[in-house]
Amino acid sequence: MKKRVLLGMSGGVDSSVSAILLQEAGYDVIGATMRLWESDNEEEQEGGCCSFSAVYDAKRVCDKLGIPHYTINFKDQFKKCVVNDFINCYKNAKTPNPCIECNKHIKFNLFMKKAEELSCDYIATGHYAKVEYLEDKKEYVLKKSNAVKKDQTYFLYSIPKEVLSKVIFPLSNYEDKGEIRQIAKEHELLIAQKPDSQEVCFIPDNNYIEFLKENLEKEPKKGDIILTDGTILGKHNGLINYTVGQRKGLKISYKTPLYVIKLDKEKNQVIVGEEKELYSNVLYAEELNFLVNNIEYPLEVNAKIRYRAKEAKAIIEKENNETIKVTFVEPQRAITPGQSVVFYKDDIVIGGGKIKNL
Repeated sequence: MKKRVLLGMSGGVDSSVSAILLQEAGYDVIGATMRLWESDNEEEQEGGCCSFSAVYDAKRVCDKLGIPHYTINFKDQFKKCVVNDFINCYKNAKTPNPCIECNKHIKFNLFMKKAEELSCDYIATGHYAKVEYLEDKKEYVLKKSNAVKKDQTYFLYSIPKEVLSKVIFPLSNYEDKGEIRQIAKEHELLIAQKPDSQEVCFIPDNNYIEFLKENLEKEPKKGDIILTDGTILGKHNGLINYTVGQRKGLKISYKTPLYVIKLDKEKNQVIVGEEKELYSNVLYAEELNFLVNNIEYPLEVNAKIRYRAKEAKAIIEKENNETIKVTFVEPQRAITPGQSVVFYKDDIVIGGGKIKNL
């Protein structure tokens, strides 16, 4: 009897080709598109994973492949777990990553529960990542994709460890997005050249400042922009307009270029300094999630402090039951509270956590 897989389909080329690959591997495939957000403006950007066009494109692919398709409404849960978290992070002078929260709460939690309701053995997505069983460790692990430039394990570190044995990433062995588009073209899928979605799905125009202003209970308060020595240089229009490492848009003059070093929520201050002051060897992380067993501290790892950052050698130590200390061999630029730090050993994802305010 064929194993049944519930495949998350965004209407894009990656998840569509995943359906083809699962079929060719002998699985009984069910396609499902998650309705997560509904914009007030229905002229949504084409390619957005939350848009009506995403549902339509996914259904069209499923019809062509002869597989069933469902639309699943997770709007309430998405607003609670992802959108509200996004807003609260900015309220607390942090810079969030909503895709990580979505994977944690929606795509690898609620979606798994829906798969179980449909008597599916596995779930699958079009992420560029791998799941492998390590015989010597007797555990499933998350590993980097072969497509190094497209690897998405940074966004997946927060998924529950217990789901790994039930997750399939059909694109794990492909090294280039061009190969995926070629497969779509060979199967005459109309979405073969559909562009990738880049923006936050619930902010299709990418204007997150306006989104926050519309959704915050209070108007952001103005405050001081100060040097790290305490010198007041000017006024800011609300902390939501700034993030660590920012240079443009400060609207202050000084003898050398200045960057945002820190956001002080308690004093409502934007603290700025020279670029050299952006570098630090140490961060603290909370909301931890580990994807391997038997962590022993101190542990040498390679760590990434944002998706586009290069991995850097570091040592992680347990600070207490809720926090770890991460010490880098080389100073890292613009360590940003709210972003995630993710740990690797070779190509295995050890786990990660949220960077704390200092």
